[in-house]
Amino acid sequence: MTEEAFDHVTSLQIRLTELRNEHRDLDDAISRLQDSPQEDELLLRRLKKRKLALKDRISVIQRMLDPNELA
Repeated sequence: MTEEAFDHVTSLQIRLTELRNEHRDLDDAISRLQDSPQEDELLLRRLKKRKLALKDRISVIQRMLDPNELA
C-alpha cells in the first residue's frame, strides 16, 4: 500500500468515527426530545432526517473501506 493510499484509508477511518459519534449523539438528542413534555415536532423531524443522512454516509464509507463486505 502506498503512503497516499494509506493516508486516504486513515482519513476515511477518522471520518467514519466522526460520523458514528455524530450519529450516536443525534440518537441521544432525539431520545431526550421525545421524552420531553414540550416535544418540538419540526426539530424532531430535522434531527431524524440528519441521522438518516449520516447513516447513509456511514454506509458509503464502510463500502469504500471494505468493498467485499455487504453493508
